[in-house]
Amino acid sequence: MASDRFLRCFSLLILLSGPALVTASSSIGINYGQIANNLPSPDDVVPLVKSVGATRLKLYDADPRVLKAFAGTGIEFTVGLGNEYLARMRDPAQALAWLKSNIQPYLPSTKITCITVGNEVLTLNDTSLTADVLPAMQGLQGALAKLGLDDQVTVTTPHSLAVLETSYPPSAGAFRRDLAAPLTEILKFQAKAGSPFLINAYPFFAYKGNPRQVPLDFVLFESNPGEVDPSTGLHYDNMLFAQIDAVHSALASLGFRNLTLHISETGWPSRGDADEVGATPENARKYNGNLMKIMAQKKGTPMRPNGDLNVYVFALFNENMKTGPTSERNYGLFKPDGTPAYALALNGSSDAGGNGTIPTKSGSPPLAAETPASTSTGSSTGYLAISSGVMPFCSNSLRLVPCYN
Repeated sequence: MASDRFLRCFSLLILLSGPALVTASSSIGINYGQIANNLPSPDDVVPLVKSVGATRLKLYDADPRVLKAFAGTGIEFTVGLGNEYLARMRDPAQALAWLKSNIQPYLPSTKITCITVGNEVLTLNDTSLTADVLPAMQGLQGALAKLGLDDQVTVTTPHSLAVLETSYPPSAGAFRRDLAAPLTEILKFQAKAGSPFLINAYPFFAYKGNPRQVPLDFVLFESNPGEVDPSTGLHYDNMLFAQIDAVHSALASLGFRNLTLHISETGWPSRGDADEVGATPENARKYNGNLMKIMAQKKGTPMRPNGDLNVYVFALFNENMKTGPTSERNYGLFKPDGTPAYALALNGSSDAGGNGTIPTKSGSPPLAAETPASTSTGSSTGYLAISSGVMPFCSNSLRLVPCYN
């Protein structure tokens, strides 16, 4: 019965939205999370994901129900190992056993292309986890090679933007000095393995932390004067691209200029607590809708104008069992019944900036889906609070600098 209700709501959504939901850029990925007791089954999610043109999903575990449901769809998957698994994955035998149970059975029907090892480990201030992350990545890489899967599946780990010590100007982006050593070793591994560097970036937290100084239009991709990097002369009209290029600069400073960068999480909540300034349906609509329009243009950042933007929006559904502030339960593009959490006006009125240009009208928006990742306490039933370890960015005449408490 629940499935029938979902399909009726989903059918209504398609009728109301028409082709606008079907033709959007296929370059946006979705974080697919399931910390809720009222979500549709993975089988029912398949047509919803297809309807928005999304071609990539990111999970925080290797949920067999999801991997089975999406078999034969061509959707590309990133699956996750929670922080609680890291110590075990150092053991080659356990890494091999995990792959045989959780990855190999679903290939090639389900297109699994990447495994994330832990989540935001380096900014948790947990020395044991920090010591485990690279050996765990190496253990999985070795096991993939043993199974002959290392050409199909890569291994990486997502980082909080708090790994940066300097973010303004973007050309001066640099990693924290206390993290330079472990990061360099991880980057050496990734450069050899050919896996992407993952960053979770949330301009929402910069605005929430300092709404009087951070211009709302700058974080929502709306028309605004922007800011010029004094070192390069490059113009930035949105915070996310400035953050991305700060990471590009930080990678280059350590000798890894050519390493591929993916934004593994970004999004905006449609509801929040009284102190969560900016968490409204209208702002969420603008942030996600404008981002999708920019992605549809297939343009890069000011520093990498011809580079591919790989972005995973957070998240597919509102999840009613997540802990923390109200915003944590309201990042979804969709409600659990498949109806939109807010109207994404992809053919609508707001002007989305991107490298100083205004995107043309585009079609369907891909959604962002998230799946359970580990919490800071090691639970496998939830992922880290979005706000955990995320360094907000303050504005000084639009200049992005880290805000420290």
